[in-house]
Parts: sequence; structure tokens; C-alpha cells
Amino acid sequence: MIQDIEPKILYNQYTPKKPKETDYIAVFDKNKILIKETEKGLTFPEIQDLNTACTYQYLFAVDQKCYFLYMNFEATQADDLVYNEVKSRFVKMSELRYKADKGVCFAAYTAFHLYQWYRSSRFCGCCGARMKPDQKERMMYCEKCSSQNYPEIAPAVIAAVTDGSRILLSKYANREYTRYALIAGFVEAGETAEEAVRREVMEEVGLRVKNIRYYKSQPWGIDANLLLGYFAELDGDDTIHLDQNELSVAEWTDRERLKDMDDGFSLTREMMRVFYENK
Repeated sequence: MIQDIEPKILYNQYTPKKPKETDYIAVFDKNKILIKETEKGLTFPEIQDLNTACTYQYLFAVDQKCYFLYMNFEATQADDLVYNEVKSRFVKMSELRYKADKGVCFAAYTAFHLYQWYRSSRFCGCCGARMKPDQKERMMYCEKCSSQNYPEIAPAVIAAVTDGSRILLSKYANREYTRYALIAGFVEAGETAEEAVRREVMEEVGLRVKNIRYYKSQPWGIDANLLLGYFAELDGDDTIHLDQNELSVAEWTDRERLKDMDDGFSLTREMMRVFYENK
């Protein structure tokens, strides 16, 4: 999956580091990221590649390479940035998983998660005053009312609903992503992840499930999610009642159709492969 970058290691603990010219810089323009093209493929630009004054915020390190966030959120349009003779361009986050290697993609998704939080946490939700990054931990702090704001992580479930040699596949409605997926949705306040599986399956396809079994989790920074994967078995009638606001397609699919669906990035696709291999 996308987070499997071994032998490299992600160090996501916050430390108040100062940027060096050779550190990577994450520059975002809403849902796009600035990527540098090299002979070895796509990578992050280094701080020395940008000829633009800015405040930088430390994000994390991969092995010994540090990543910083370009904090001037009002001036990240492509035409507003000056490059030091480096071939760089903005790429949609949704496209990056098909154009960059896994290590670059995982770093970009994780950086995007933090970018969205820093960008939305500039002002206090209690009193409206401007917030400041804390120097001891990953937190935004309001000096006026002492409010504290930490990065938000939204738990969501992915449900592989099976019936013997069949699995339920679906496609999202009105989404940019059009490939087959599994039933998925956010965990609501006051419910367990297993209850969320039952609710989402019932809401989206009108089916009951039993024997809900946890499989694995995955960070998915592009949506600030922690994905929790579950397998569940059909309980009773297999007639699908489609929620067309959420899904465009839902259908029972034989195991053999899943042979080549694992993309090596997503928990959804890995779960399809696991079912195909009858594990």
C-alpha cells in the first residue's frame, strides 16, 4: 500500500527544525502540488529551487531528508512562484498516484493532510484571532483565548462484503474516481467502526451483514482519513437497493474478476486481492 515505503522510514514526530537549502518543500495550490521533474522521475522541489521569500513549517522527515511546508497560502498560484531554473509544474493530487513512485506519493499525501490543517487553522474557531504554530508540538495556539488546535484525522471504514465466491463492488456517484471500489464511509459520532460498517452497507446498498472482521488500516492523507478495512459476510437477501446519491453502480462480482485489480497503493485494492487469493 501507499505507506509501505520500506526500507525508507517516515519520522512524523514534530521537532522545531530550521530549513536547509537542500530540504524538500511542499507547495500546494488548493488541490494541486508543485512537483519537480528529474531524469529519475517526479520528486519534490528543494527549498533552493524556489526564489520566493516565504515562511516554512517543518512537516516530517523520510530517512534523513526533511520536508517543509510553504506557508504563504495566498500566493501559491503557479504564475506567482519564481523558480531557479528548475523544471517544475503543478499536478493534481488525484493524478499523483499514477505519475509518481510510491515514496513520493506517500510523502505528498501526508504533506497535503497537514497543509489542509495548517491552512484551515489560521484563525481561532472560538474567538476569531489569528493562531500561531506551537514550537514544542504539532499544534496551533490562540494567544487571545488559549484555544488549542491539533491535526484532524477522520476515521472511515472500508467494507468488503462477500457472499461465498462473490464480492460486492461499487462505483462512486459524481466523483472524479471512477474505478471499482468497496463500500466505504465515515465513522459517525457515538458509533464503533463495526457499527459504521453495518450502517454504511445498509444505507448504500440495503444489505445486512454479519461476521464483521477487521483486516488492516491505512492513512489516506488526501482526505485526512484513517481508513479501517473490514471483511463482512452477507446476512440474508442479496438484492441490492442502490443509494444513487452515493453510488452509480453496485454489483455482485465473482472472485476471478479481481485477478489484476491490486494497484499496490490502496487498502481497497489490497482487500480485493486478498479476497481473490481466497485468504
